[in-house]
Amino acid sequence: MNAPIRNFPNDFPPDEAARWPDVARVPDGPTVALRSSAAAWLFRHASRRVDVRVEYPDGELSGLRSSGVQPRMIIRRPEAFARRVGADGLIGFGEAFMAGDWTTDDLVGVLTPFAARMARLIPRPLQILRSAVLPSQPRSEENTATNTRSNIARHYDLSNDLFATFLDDTMTYSSALFEGLTPGTRPPWSDLADGQRRKIDRLLDLAGVGPGSRVLEIGTGWGELCLRAAARGAVVRSVTLSVEQQQLARQRVSDAGFADRVTIDLLDYRQVDGEFDAVVSVEMIEAVGEKYWPVYFETLDRVLAPGGRVAIQAITMPHDRMSASRNTYTWVHKYIFPGGQLPSLRALDSVTRRHTDLRLVDVHAMGDHYAETLRLWRERFVGRHDDVVELGFDSTFTRMWEFYLAYSEAGFRSGYLDVHQLVFDRDRGQRDTR
Repeated sequence: MNAPIRNFPNDFPPDEAARWPDVARVPDGPTVALRSSAAAWLFRHASRRVDVRVEYPDGELSGLRSSGVQPRMIIRRPEAFARRVGADGLIGFGEAFMAGDWTTDDLVGVLTPFAARMARLIPRPLQILRSAVLPSQPRSEENTATNTRSNIARHYDLSNDLFATFLDDTMTYSSALFEGLTPGTRPPWSDLADGQRRKIDRLLDLAGVGPGSRVLEIGTGWGELCLRAAARGAVVRSVTLSVEQQQLARQRVSDAGFADRVTIDLLDYRQVDGEFDAVVSVEMIEAVGEKYWPVYFETLDRVLAPGGRVAIQAITMPHDRMSASRNTYTWVHKYIFPGGQLPSLRALDSVTRRHTDLRLVDVHAMGDHYAETLRLWRERFVGRHDDVVELGFDSTFTRMWEFYLAYSEAGFRSGYLDVHQLVFDRDRGQRDTR
């Protein structure tokens, strides 16, 4: 079941309001009033260009005129919605959903058309004001060696039981790779675990992992890659900054009988030493931060043995959008992944050429597979709402996570986001100093 719609603010429990102050409070003041008027106009202007039916309490309708069935976005509290968006942009848009200022029975259907036109929704002359009116990323969330552990803990240490409510038995929290996926197909839940194993096996193949391979994994997750590499006869060292993940991954490794082949350390990637025949990392680069991409790849280059390979899976975005949004503090930063930054393929190729002897030699895109992975997670999460509440998470949290999963799915369905498996090989030529 879905979390209930709030009749803000009367039914916002005091303890929940204390946990979510920026959701419980609607921004106020003369500056907000001015900006909310502009936000209301801009949203109406933008919504007329997307295939979504926007409904207001007074009966007004907005959205691209379409003869087909459109997803419905219901604005229940227009003033609160406009104030939030006016004060904080897309952060306010997400908080408005968390508060129930707007609702829908098709969240992905609403978000996907907006994501598809993300770069064109705001008139170009107003885009130059982005840095002046929107929040910047706080220094406390920069991914220094000091801050990174707390950034990781805010997401991955929420509760292993929480993640188990919507992940499959492999406890793999990244894109699966489905067999025979074609446009319009919807893999069933029963295919997800095999899709996750297929994704991992492909990455291990790309890195050349076999009997006796010395493997470094950066970002343990809950241990499935360790298990599958060890089953091939590899010796694995995996590092993570999540206490919860380390504990469960170690237990899974022990239960599988691979404790003699797998070591899982609570360690920052910058502190890794040793030499490895293969370095693998699944959707961890997104948590590094652009400032530290050179350090990340320099570390990989430093520990990679002669003849070794690096294989990573990375969520990417178009380079122009990465450049335009690199300093923007987003709803995802505030509530889901503090300190994160999605790279572009161009950026990853450039940083390795400038700072390492590694060269990008193979690219495999699989964004449509991530959209289906996220759909399955979202449907599972929503369907197990009561189980999530029993774990101690309130209704604001469940609405936040539903929005996060749908927001991510919409990004991949629209093509705004992609995910790639990438292989880096070592080039002993001159580094690019341009």
